[in-house]
Amino acid sequence: MAVKQQISACDGTYFITITCFDWLPLFEITKGYDCVYNWFNSLQKNRHYINGYVILPNHLHALISFTNNGKNINTIVGNGKRFMAYDIVERLRKNNREILLTKLSNAVRPSDKKRGKLHEVFEDSFDCKECFTKKFIEQKLNYIHQNPCTGKWNLVARPEDYLHSSGGFYCAGVQGIFEVDDIMQMMDIDLSKPRSR
Repeated sequence: MAVKQQISACDGTYFITITCFDWLPLFEITKGYDCVYNWFNSLQKNRHYINGYVILPNHLHALISFTNNGKNINTIVGNGKRFMAYDIVERLRKNNREILLTKLSNAVRPSDKKRGKLHEVFEDSFDCKECFTKKFIEQKLNYIHQNPCTGKWNLVARPEDYLHSSGGFYCAGVQGIFEVDDIMQMMDIDLSKPRSR
């Protein structure tokens, strides 16, 4: 679902998709893949679990198990998007990408400009699907890991060969750039209670 309303739940496992504005390849242009990893680190520090992910040039998919820390998922993801957007804009400035910065600036709605927003780095809404069953989780992990291998991307032949993905862990047993928590070993964890450090 495209999320424009508040998600009442504070815990559970969700398949999240965040897309760059106008499908621009901002992660690739800025070499900003680490912006996502920094957000994942922040989520882990706040006792959430990163179970799977893929970061493509213009969007990311993640399987995240949120623990109940009193904040709703809209707030958590919104803060993450803002955190990543600042970093991406700074990189565009350092690389003198003025035309692109102007495009992102012109995309900001007047009401958002009044609140101080300067650039539209991501699409306003994000996709969010709660994962209730093991079968659905497996389907989403497969989708995440096959994404770089299929469709218009064809970036690699095998999921485990794509650098910015958890495919190496789930397909070959080797943790990648960002170490994920194996969702299959977490099936009985009570997410309504904060994760212990």
